Amino acid sequence: MNAKKVLSAVLAGSMVLSLAACGSSGSSQTAATQAPAASTEAAAAATEAPAASTEAAAADGQIVGIAMPTKSLERWNRDGSYLQKQFESKGYKVELTFSDNKIDQQVKDIEGLIADKVNLLVVAAIDGESLSQVLAEAKEAGIPVISYDRLIMNTDAISYYVSFDNYTVGKLQGEFVRDQLDLDNAAGPFNIEFTAGDPADNNAGFFFNGAYDVLKPYIDSGKLVVPSGQTSFDQVATAQWDTSKAMSRFQNILGSYYSDGTQLDVALCSNDSTALGVTQAIESDYAGSNQVLITGQDGDEANLANIVDGKQTMTVYKAVANEAVATLDLGTAILNGETPDASLIDSAGWDFDCTYDTSSYDNGTGIIPSYLLVPTVVTKDNIQKELVDTGYYTMDDKGYPHPVG
Repeated sequence: MNAKKVLSAVLAGSMVLSLAACGSSGSSQTAATQAPAASTEAAAAATEAPAASTEAAAADGQIVGIAMPTKSLERWNRDGSYLQKQFESKGYKVELTFSDNKIDQQVKDIEGLIADKVNLLVVAAIDGESLSQVLAEAKEAGIPVISYDRLIMNTDAISYYVSFDNYTVGKLQGEFVRDQLDLDNAAGPFNIEFTAGDPADNNAGFFFNGAYDVLKPYIDSGKLVVPSGQTSFDQVATAQWDTSKAMSRFQNILGSYYSDGTQLDVALCSNDSTALGVTQAIESDYAGSNQVLITGQDGDEANLANIVDGKQTMTVYKAVANEAVATLDLGTAILNGETPDASLIDSAGWDFDCTYDTSSYDNGTGIIPSYLLVPTVVTKDNIQKELVDTGYYTMDDKGYPHPVG
């Protein structure tokens, strides 16, 4: 995935950075984290990048309200920062809120953004089921809404959805397990346990189903065994993607089903925060001596260190800088009075893969037109190529990657 254009845009954004005061009340926080520094090569590419057709927008005086779930997960800090820099780089004023994973607070934050008369809302929901009423207020005020990363349910106020192909995220995890264990040829059986994400996050089901659908034939044949018997999403879900909750649940699994030395071969975790808890549980409570294959998602710093150290096996990386670029171009088109469709992808000239989907994501009021980016599998063997060479991370002298910015 080529990040040159993304980093060039981010660099431009950092040169015009101005933090708008947040109009929301309560414990919401505003953020103006510095944008990642671009490499010399990426900066030079700024003059070569194709201009998006939507860049002619007159952004003067227009305000973009961005509502993020929390600062407690590393990835949302990156999302908020990238989005802010992208919109500010094109002259928009930005109000950015973080809601501390409190649904009531996010509702208040969005109410504040509506009161501030923002021209566009970009919302990553804490709970996709809980924003119908406040977004009805946005619709009544004539404010278009982009559902960012997590699909917001049961509201017709959503104009578009920008995310990664969430089913593919899980599919990549399942395929990685299949290939690493050579399930098509190896005799087995192998033992596997699942840890999924937050039931309130619409994406969590897609992640789990993508992985489970790949592995189900091997479970059905007996080549993969789940000693705990926990194979449904409800059984393996982790509220708020919480590391400590994931660790506690997995300690119980290890104590109940593996304390006699039964070998655990795979811990399939839907994201990095849950993988961190599962890894901690394995380090403290697993009686076996083998290296357990552990999956993740997001490329969190602590998890990348675990991958370097051989504790976690892989993560599915979603280049949120690219997601921010797609959101900027989509938002600009909307504010220009356009009705974006598949042609936006070609006219924007993005240097990353994206598909326009009008069939997969029904939020309960109808299909939401969606722009879906493609994630990448990252292992110890390709961290340098996928994360460092692209400019998203730097590598310290001990061989550990750190997010740029």
